[in-house]
Amino acid sequence: MKYYILFFILISSFFFGFTQELEKDSITYLKEVIIYNPNKTNETLGITPTSIIREKAFQNHSPIDVASSINQISGVYLLSGALNTNRITIRGVGARTPFGTDKLRLYFQNVPVTSGNGFSTIEAYDLENLTSIEVVKGPKGTAYGTNLGGAILLNTKKQKAKGTFFANNITLGSYGLVKDNLSIAHSTDSLAFNLSYNHLNTEGYRENSTFNRDGLLLTTSVKLNSKSSIDILANYIDYTAQIPSSLGITAFTENPQQAAFTWKQAQGFESNKYTLMGLSYNYKISRELENTTSIFYTYLDHYEARPFNILDEFTNGYGFRTQFIGHFGYQDRSASYLFGGELYKDEYNWKTYENLYQDNNGNGSLQGNELSRNKEYRRQFNAFASVTLPFTNRFNMQLGVNLNKTHYDYRDLYNSGVANKNAKRDFDLIIMPSLDLVYSFREGGQVYANISRGFSNPGLEETLTPDGIINPEIVQEKGVNYELGTKMYLVRNKLWLNLAIFRMNINDLLVSQRIGDDQFIGKNAGSTRHQGIELDLNYTFELSSHLKIIPFASYTLSDHKFVDFVDGNNDYSGNPLTGVPKNRINLGLRLNYSESFYWNTTYQYVDDIPLTDANTLYSEPYTILNTRLGYKKEIVDNLNISLDFGINNIFDVNYAQSVLINAVGFGGAEPRYYYPGNDRNFYVSLGLSYQL
Repeated sequence: MKYYILFFILISSFFFGFTQELEKDSITYLKEVIIYNPNKTNETLGITPTSIIREKAFQNHSPIDVASSINQISGVYLLSGALNTNRITIRGVGARTPFGTDKLRLYFQNVPVTSGNGFSTIEAYDLENLTSIEVVKGPKGTAYGTNLGGAILLNTKKQKAKGTFFANNITLGSYGLVKDNLSIAHSTDSLAFNLSYNHLNTEGYRENSTFNRDGLLLTTSVKLNSKSSIDILANYIDYTAQIPSSLGITAFTENPQQAAFTWKQAQGFESNKYTLMGLSYNYKISRELENTTSIFYTYLDHYEARPFNILDEFTNGYGFRTQFIGHFGYQDRSASYLFGGELYKDEYNWKTYENLYQDNNGNGSLQGNELSRNKEYRRQFNAFASVTLPFTNRFNMQLGVNLNKTHYDYRDLYNSGVANKNAKRDFDLIIMPSLDLVYSFREGGQVYANISRGFSNPGLEETLTPDGIINPEIVQEKGVNYELGTKMYLVRNKLWLNLAIFRMNINDLLVSQRIGDDQFIGKNAGSTRHQGIELDLNYTFELSSHLKIIPFASYTLSDHKFVDFVDGNNDYSGNPLTGVPKNRINLGLRLNYSESFYWNTTYQYVDDIPLTDANTLYSEPYTILNTRLGYKKEIVDNLNISLDFGINNIFDVNYAQSVLINAVGFGGAEPRYYYPGNDRNFYVSLGLSYQL
């Protein structure tokens, strides 16, 4: 760790001299690429450091490529096996989860959309509906759950100008891609209304990988009077996605387009209908205090045909979130505080059935007899508070705390007469403090330090024994995060730099063990150390009043290891953490001519990834080059047309865009570690917008 600290001190000292060139009140925020706003980007977060991808940065990639957009942020890595198969890891947390994203909290318009068992599905949201993605790395954000991975905040577009606005963007591309996003917005002094419809259909690069999605999003804000307003949110998604699954090394090398054999025979797929509804009321109690209270409801109907069985499930979830934000005088300066709570409850119902695809004359999956029937009630409550104190004009401290209480109530309805099949699990109350210290050189430069504690709940499968009984020995993962960082503008505000070093020690590591084709159990198997360096920067060359060239880059060094990890007779202590590349580099060049033309080119390097806990097998490192250019012109007054064209994977690299760690081969088959990425592909978008 001392080498990381020395590196940080040297870099900070070198750049400190440049900060003297900054002029007060002359900051220009670079919205084209990844940025951090040195002032508060989200009032609930206070001075807690975050990373943001804004709308312009989405233009670096295809409108369906959420993985590449998120992977522009250092320390954040989204592994995408398909449009419907994504796993987000932050600083290595979540890398050992076999499928899906857990150990972080996902918020959509400040409404929590992470399920009761801790899983988040970012594929349920259309990238074209978002204006920014804000990431809290690690458990720093006490108001957002203090999960070990952190939190991701998805923010939708809002109509700023008064009047009525119509827009439509259609994208066509390789693999039969058709995507359309139609939106209507209206704004007055007291009303802001936005309705969008999105459709996406693609046959996919691989066999058995067709994806079809339709969605509706409604956001409405009504100003009742000078003190209060109401926000309404409704999001509906209906998608069906075939599942090609992962491949063994032979199939991945010889023909990455093929689907896994049994998944192709079963024509495996998943079908999802997802509804989110939320109502928020904001009231300004006084000049110094305001409250926002939200209630929300979620419903998910999921049906998935797998070769080993068919899963039929639905989840009803509901809850509320309230927060108070206030200000008070402190040493002749303005200090702030917040406190509140968040309750999420859901009822998870699921059944499994035989899949008789082998007896269905080549027509794919066929539902047979019922194999299991279960129900689980899940409840999670977070209380949070923080206070931000300005000790001087440049030095601020933020103290925060989060309290979490989690409860599971599991019912086996199929074996209801069998003893010990039903069980409840009340996890102990966890108290997680956080401390932020921030020193600002000028308005555009600062250094910060954070110490925070976080946790992760076990998922459903991890709480059960192989016999389907609640395991009373399973406990939550817990960890402490230490972080030093600097964020500043340099060289007359043309260079933006974001540098962080961190260490997070996690105890009671949750490990999922595969004991069957679709059967996992969990156990607390030791501890890990997550540490690394993260660097984001961009520079603006203003060649003329119309022409700008903006190179940007991010680098992630992930030095994550098992500190104490014994699995049976195997001691993996000291090994690099499975599923995490040690080095990742993202480089880009953006050329802007006035407001009418842009050309973005991005380069991504991903280091090899250990695929087994023993580190006996690694994935191959790879590099990907993408480019996209666009043109926008006003045809007549208030009517604009835009044209975008892009090429992904220019050099047609065969690479694994996602991996499955510790894969096991059954019946003599090769273990299937690899999810192939797309080959070279193209897309073109045509957009029209009109402002009344």
